[in-house]
Parts: sequence; structure tokens; C-alpha cells
Amino acid sequence: MSTAMSKLKTLTWPQVVLFGDSITQSSFQVNGWGAGIADKLARKCDVVNRGLSGYNSRWGKIVLPRILHQDKSENIAAITVFFGANDCALQDKNPQQHVPLHEYSENLKAMSSYLTKVGVPAGKVIFITPAPINEAAWEKECKLKGCPLNRLNSVAGQYAQACFQAASQCGVDVLDLWTLMQKDGQDFTVYLSDGLHLSAKGNQFVMQHLWELLESKVAHLPLILPYWGDVDVGSPENSLLCGP
Repeated sequence: MSTAMSKLKTLTWPQVVLFGDSITQSSFQVNGWGAGIADKLARKCDVVNRGLSGYNSRWGKIVLPRILHQDKSENIAAITVFFGANDCALQDKNPQQHVPLHEYSENLKAMSSYLTKVGVPAGKVIFITPAPINEAAWEKECKLKGCPLNRLNSVAGQYAQACFQAASQCGVDVLDLWTLMQKDGQDFTVYLSDGLHLSAKGNQFVMQHLWELLESKVAHLPLILPYWGDVDVGSPENSLLCGP
């Protein structure tokens, strides 16, 4: 066995985990915000999509330990927790997805506490608030499904505020989409495709603002494996098998 082969070790990519509902699950679509983050971190980090369409924070809190175990946590560079769009559904119109405001806040805190317990410190966690809701567009979607309007922008705002406050109490970063998308009275409807989910412009908005919070958490990550121009042509094994 060659010296290079005797020193061979498996490469482990760090991970950025995206955890949330359908807005996370769909983030790897063409021009999605998750795909944009993955592109920025190519060769440095795996971006892992753990979005679960239709889920709320109650169910998210239950499944988080099945998704992230303590023996896997050491490679986590960052994790986003993005729930609220389903929690804020009106109880009388959509009781299956609705989660009361106080419980929503407690669920977020519980997830943060679990992450700390398994070795993912608060400095690696980013909460994302629900985005605003275009009621007129979402009402059309609801009618197509045979149900009345089941979400209100003002209620989504209450959940966004609760997420912001929970983040502050947990010492984690927060991306307040509900506030940012409506800042200075701008037309937030351009960020939504159906009144609830993100449009192409909305995905770009989330990616841009999330990167502002995420960049410092992954800035220390090196390029994995040498730049091609640095590979020793005469003995590539020494460059490719013996390095970090």
C-alpha cells in the first residue's frame, strides 16, 4: 500500500440544514432560495433540505429529533427553522394546521433548546418568521379547494412577532420576512406566487437576506479538496489523498 493510500481518510462535508414547511421543501426548485444558498456554498458545505410541506411547529418539534441526532450534530454549520405559515391558519377555518400563538412560541423555544442539547449552539441557529399573506390571492386558492379564506395577514404578523421574540429569548438570529417584505410600504405581493408561497422574486429576496445572516456562520469553511491548479501533476495522490 502506498504512503498516500495509508493516510487516506474519508472527507466529511459540513452541513447547513434547512428545516421547515413547504416554503422550505420547495426551496430547491429552479431559482429557489435553498438552491441559491447551496450554490453559494458549493465545495464548502452540503445544504440539506428538510422541508415538510403542510407541517406546523407542533409537528416540527416532534420530528426534529428524528432528523437531527446528537451523533450527527458536530458537522452542522448552521440550521434554519422556518415555521409559522401553517401555524397561523385560522382555527375555525383550518383546525388541523392551526397552532395557538403561545404554543407556537413555546415550540420554537423547545426546538432551540433541543438543538443546544445535542450540540448545535444558538449561534448556529436562524429562525425565519412567516412571510406576509396576500389575502386576495390566497382566497382564490382556497376557493379552488372548496374552502373559505383561512389565513389573514394581520394574524401572520402576530406569529412573526412571536417568532422574533422567541429568537431574542433563545439568543438566535432571526430573519423577519413579515416586516422586511412590507418595509416602507412596498408592494409585498410581488414576493408571493399564490398569496402564501414564494414567487421567483420572493425566493431571491429570502436568499439575499438569509445570506446576510448565514455568511458569517460559514465564512470559516475552507474549499474542500485543492484548487485544480494546485494539484501536483507528477503525484496527484499526494495532493488529493493526504490533505485535510
